[in-house]
Amino acid sequence: MNRLFGSAPKAPKPTLGAAITNIDSRISSFDVKIASLNAELGTYQGKMAKMREGPGKSALKAKALKVLQRRKQYEAQRDQLQSQVWNMEQAQTMRDNLAGVMTTVDAMKTTQKELKKQYGKVDLDKIERMQDEMADLMDVGNEINETLSRGYEVPEDVDEAELDAELELLGAEMEMEGAGMEAGGVPDFMRDEVPEFIDEPPEAGGKVQEAAR
Repeated sequence: MNRLFGSAPKAPKPTLGAAITNIDSRISSFDVKIASLNAELGTYQGKMAKMREGPGKSALKAKALKVLQRRKQYEAQRDQLQSQVWNMEQAQTMRDNLAGVMTTVDAMKTTQKELKKQYGKVDLDKIERMQDEMADLMDVGNEINETLSRGYEVPEDVDEAELDAELELLGAEMEMEGAGMEAGGVPDFMRDEVPEFIDEPPEAGGKVQEAAR
């Protein structure tokens, strides 16, 4: 028959989520029934409180006991279903955790492969040589900076008395040159010698001053 009409489509496999939803709906139906029985019990209790002891109250009490028995049965069945839901939720949690762990493991494997591939291209000897060269260059740069920053200071062993004497001598020479200029109007270096290309000695007075101007 299956060859002629084809096989019936396969139903999807049940999942924990679908099973939990189904049982939750059943638990809700039990809750509704239990609430109805509680309301019925409340009505019987209210009537019995107003009745005296007798056959009528006994009959009403018997009905209340049956309702109470049914409520306990419903509560027991609801508790069983809630236990089933709890167990399935725990199983679902474990499954989700396991799926998360497997995803993490797969990601770690992929990362490990990538790291091996990348680190395999690294030449440690080349890096060490480069570090050594960089260290040498840094040393050379430090030496150059030290050389350029070296100061040209006056030696500390210079005698201040000699400096004072030399300064006084320079001052005396400048005074003598100034006095010579005021006396003759001709500097000393022009008085002592006359260049060979001048036929006549220089004239004193205003002519020399005019020529100097």
